[in-house]
Amino acid sequence: MAQLRIALAQINPTVGDLAGNAALILDSALRAESEGAHLLAVPEMALTGYPVEDLALRPSFVQGARAALDRLAADLADRGLGELVVVVGYLDGTPNNQPRLGRPAGSPVNAAAVLHRGEVLVRSAKHHLPNYGVFDEYRYFVPGDTLPVVRVRGIDVAVAICEDLWQDSGPVAATAEAGAGLLLSINASPYELDKDDVRYELLARRAAEAGCTLAYVNQIGGQDELVFDGDSIVVDAGGAVLARAGQFVDELLVADLDLPAATVSTDTAPIGSAPAQDSTASNGMIIRRVVATAEPVEPYEARPGAVTPRLDDLAEVYQALVLGLRDYVRKNGFSTVVIAVSGGIDSALVAAIACDALGARNVYGVSMPSRYSSEHSKDDAADLAQRTGLHYETVPIAPMVDAYLKTLADSGTPMTGLAEENLQARVRGTALMALSNQRGHLVLATGNKSELAVGYSTLYGDAVGAYAPIKDVSKTMVWALSRWRDEEAARRGEVPPIPRNSIEKEPSAELRPGQKDTDSLPPYEVLDEILDLYVAGDHGREEIESRGFGPELVERVLTLTDRAEYKRRQYPPGTKISAKAFGRDRRLPITSRWRESA
Repeated sequence: MAQLRIALAQINPTVGDLAGNAALILDSALRAESEGAHLLAVPEMALTGYPVEDLALRPSFVQGARAALDRLAADLADRGLGELVVVVGYLDGTPNNQPRLGRPAGSPVNAAAVLHRGEVLVRSAKHHLPNYGVFDEYRYFVPGDTLPVVRVRGIDVAVAICEDLWQDSGPVAATAEAGAGLLLSINASPYELDKDDVRYELLARRAAEAGCTLAYVNQIGGQDELVFDGDSIVVDAGGAVLARAGQFVDELLVADLDLPAATVSTDTAPIGSAPAQDSTASNGMIIRRVVATAEPVEPYEARPGAVTPRLDDLAEVYQALVLGLRDYVRKNGFSTVVIAVSGGIDSALVAAIACDALGARNVYGVSMPSRYSSEHSKDDAADLAQRTGLHYETVPIAPMVDAYLKTLADSGTPMTGLAEENLQARVRGTALMALSNQRGHLVLATGNKSELAVGYSTLYGDAVGAYAPIKDVSKTMVWALSRWRDEEAARRGEVPPIPRNSIEKEPSAELRPGQKDTDSLPPYEVLDEILDLYVAGDHGREEIESRGFGPELVERVLTLTDRAEYKRRQYPPGTKISAKAFGRDRRLPITSRWRESA
């Protein structure tokens, strides 16, 4: 057995910021060197950020990524870090490949590079390309066919990229045949609830199949609708956790490993030359062996790896929402947000998330009462502001609504019923956008997944905004998160941010006298069960009815959901926390005559 100290850099890159991401990697290398690490790994496409989407199809961006990689290799050597072996995810192209059907020359690849002594020692491309859920990698990339096996301090380290672990065969099977002592996987794996449990089970299984210890590094941070949770982990071939990083935090996870010394004979090639030795695995993958450092390290006293406890489910979701919002705001160049605070539970939770993400001094709440707003709702909005410390102001909308109503009536089209109700919401939306334009705030929409599913929102009204933090949070989870956040505050000896009355009172849009959500919707506990079956589970009407829901109720909910697709397409992006979120996960035609309830 031989020793190896590895460092997994759980960093937060930004898509397109090649210089900034390179600086993050260089800083991680400095920290790894100070910890005495022999090998550093950073996440999948850390140099470019992930996902780059159609930026991958721009030759200028591919060339920029390649140039940034070369500069990073040189900068590492210039900073005295040349002996540290660094595995970096980046965007590459295939300019020298012969064109063939489905694989034109120059096609982009999702790549990994091993940097050592100022040079790129070896490059490889992701073999399995995901094309489900939020992933479209077949649109952008061509698959690789090579497994690099790099000798580091006398130990053979195989390098794989994210989906290469989630699919059978491929790099994992080739790793076993190569006799590697360590399988290193670099990842940009988005968060969803319970994924940490699924992830561990997968890694334990793959480590057993590869017959060696597996080290998994994942990024953190928000990127549009996605949020990445980190949760980097090292497991041995028996599934034992040797080290595990925290969730949603920047961290350098360092682990001392006892690994089998390399036994395959390899002729050492000079740095930058052709690989020392290629062979072909039984599944057709090319095993490419290169040598960084052949000599093992002198025995040293190992330190036990840190194993950070997992967050519970509600804490996990809440941290995902906080990080997703924080990064969306800051990475897009904003510093402040504005929210319509109604006194209801949705706006209260969004305000609490915003204050935790950005600080209360950067959150502006606006109460916009109409003639139908209850006194308790106005009081609850003011109470929220006092509890959180956010900026608070009141902009009554009744005069504006009256002006609209009079103008439209004078033109021959008086507003009544639903049109009048929606007009109030649209006046509020107009006022919010005016404040945003004048003051430079980013507007947050406060709708939840349940309302978005059935179209219980007003386009250009409460749907206005640049980001919707709870877009993927069901109404029942909104209540659960609000209670959790208040309980967490009490546990810390802090003031609970969300007024108890906002949590306990019956939901209402307050657009007409005595209005309640249940006037037009079933109780949210029932609605969310049906929506989970239909939206997340893709179950049809008959199967949903077989779960005990009445035919009329099922038909009503499914019809509302189908008809609201055009609204969802126009809704702002929001943090994905479920297995199937509206947006990238669920893509249905707006124009469609298919109805499950027909």
